[in-house]
Amino acid sequence: MTSTQYFRTHDGIRLAYLDTGGAGRPVLALHGAYGRGRSMLGLADHLGPDQRGPGYRVIALDQRGHGLSEHASDYGRQAFIGDITALIEHLDLGPVAMVGHSLGGMNAYQVAAHHPELTSAVISLDAPVSFHVPANTAFNEFPARFPSLRALIAALDFIDEPRHFLESVVEEPDGWRFLWQAADIAAVKEGIIGDWWDEFAAVRQPMLVIRGGRSPIIPPEQAAEMARRRPQTEFAAVDGHHDFYITHAAELGGMVREFLDRTIGQVGSPTQQHAAAVTA
Repeated sequence: MTSTQYFRTHDGIRLAYLDTGGAGRPVLALHGAYGRGRSMLGLADHLGPDQRGPGYRVIALDQRGHGLSEHASDYGRQAFIGDITALIEHLDLGPVAMVGHSLGGMNAYQVAAHHPELTSAVISLDAPVSFHVPANTAFNEFPARFPSLRALIAALDFIDEPRHFLESVVEEPDGWRFLWQAADIAAVKEGIIGDWWDEFAAVRQPMLVIRGGRSPIIPPEQAAEMARRRPQTEFAAVDGHHDFYITHAAELGGMVREFLDRTIGQVGSPTQQHAAAVTA
């Protein structure tokens, strides 16, 4: 099983990540709000080595305030961008492909816009470019601990796909809790409110945008504007809600694999290729 590893960001926050390893090109997987890196490892089942080749090395980050990573005082855009660039530098990966869900997708295209030298391709999963929705205040009413897992699951009955949230549940001696804190997520959501068209349009790498066909996060008119502002973007839809990365994992995995094979290929990062050439 892939084990958790840690590194520190430029501002000293200790973040966790999972790394499947292997000889293929690196793919950095970025979860959405309330998620964690482990929830994105389902992609590794479809991106790993097979008869077609070495596949891809999936690295799944627990973003600040999520999973096993530390909580922080800053959840602004530059903080998330800095975390991702610090991980790429920590692992000495060279350009990486990034696949991100929701918050993670926004982080991916913003890193690509600001640091094109660190990015080989972007796959954005139901991540908006214009977002003006306040944080869900229902989580503010949740207790710090639930007496049982059943009670915690019952509290999520208003959620379309509770598995997205259940990935971040842990049991402790005094009950069950989420790894994230509602106040932190509210700050994360506050930080993504705005219009990010300039950064989206500034991405120069191959980019695939996949929408949830029944998700309200990217309305049809916003998708049309995304195509107008960046006509070279590839668009696709999955007939699912916002968390289709769980409900349609096989379909999504096939789409991601095909896009990566076609745009960047499977054989090593530029850094790995250089190292191989030196030692040959």
